[in-house]
Amino acid sequence: MNQHYLQLYADFIVKVGVNVRPRQNFIVRCPVTMPDFAHACVRAGYEAGAKTVVVRWEDDKLTRLNMELADEKDLTAMKPYELRSYLDYAEDPDGCCTLAIHAEDPEALAGLDAGKLNRVNLARRTFMKPWQEYTMNDRVQWCVAAVPAPGWAAKVFPELPLDEAVEKLWALIFDVCRVSTGDPVGAWQKHVAVTKARRDRMNALELDRIHMTSSNGTDLTVGLADDATWEGASSKTEDGIEFIANVPTEEVFCAPHRERTNGIVYGTKPYAYNGQLIEGWHVTFKDGVVVEHGAEKNADLLAELLSTDENSNRIGEIALVPASSPINRSGVLFYNTLFDENAACHIAFGAGYPTNIRGGSAMTRDDLMKKGLNNSAIHEDVMIGAADTHVTGITKRGEEVTIFENGEWAF
Repeated sequence: MNQHYLQLYADFIVKVGVNVRPRQNFIVRCPVTMPDFAHACVRAGYEAGAKTVVVRWEDDKLTRLNMELADEKDLTAMKPYELRSYLDYAEDPDGCCTLAIHAEDPEALAGLDAGKLNRVNLARRTFMKPWQEYTMNDRVQWCVAAVPAPGWAAKVFPELPLDEAVEKLWALIFDVCRVSTGDPVGAWQKHVAVTKARRDRMNALELDRIHMTSSNGTDLTVGLADDATWEGASSKTEDGIEFIANVPTEEVFCAPHRERTNGIVYGTKPYAYNGQLIEGWHVTFKDGVVVEHGAEKNADLLAELLSTDENSNRIGEIALVPASSPINRSGVLFYNTLFDENAACHIAFGAGYPTNIRGGSAMTRDDLMKKGLNNSAIHEDVMIGAADTHVTGITKRGEEVTIFENGEWAF
């Protein structure tokens, strides 16, 4: 592994992605298998002026043992300190920011009871919602990035010895995250500028809905929420601090109206959910609700996802990603949503982002629901873009505008 690139990557995601500010508390979540990278991020955090850097270690194998052997009632009995351990930093006068370093084995929980997994995760998300509101509303800077832990690398490159698989995935991450340019900050400044220009163009169109088709059978119409705004590339906190929530990111995304999605859509990439893969899936919508669904592999898991709560069978996000994105051009299936969602257009089952509604971060969830923004305990991105995806926008004036042709931006 290129140690110079590793430090460049850590510096970029901490100092530009999260954009740690002087005196802020900085919370880092990282797999126990990647201590060197966590240490590099801690160093970068302190160099940026953080007053405290807190590392929360995560462990796939420990998670599996707990999910497999502990009683469900005990797994769902959350303790107040688990929430307070985040809120105490968020409520600190100096504020906080957070980095989640993803590296999960996409099938770490394969074979376990899907219903139990879903119920436990739902209970935890519900319990942690006061903290999640900080990130969903951009009240704090937050960033999600990834590193090639062994289990994940072995899934992506099963034909290689483990050490080689890890090295190859490192090289790929450095490429698609623009680190191998030698100047990730400069490369990302250009990328963010281009993406912002597309975002602004989408907002200028004043769209009522979009219509997406592809030769695999997808024929989907997505009406947009009232006062919906397109976002992309970078975000800003309420205090005006700019950050990049996902590294990498190639999407321009918006909030659908929870009652105005109709048609059928076919997944174009497997989806890793609760440590298991859903493959060859499709769903049919009527007036915003999934009325029919299926999958070639783990159809029962898809059913669990869609029945998580009363609104998990609706969508909270529609995102446009060109087929020429660096992630898609790599030709690699990452089995990791952070990367795969930036290789293809996607939708998200569950909650929408308040920031996709004008003034939404200051609204209550009830007010946002009146605008059409979906509310749910989950937000699960699934990939639907293909090489021949065509997207037409219909403006509020009834005019049709070509947005995507053959999987690429038309402007």
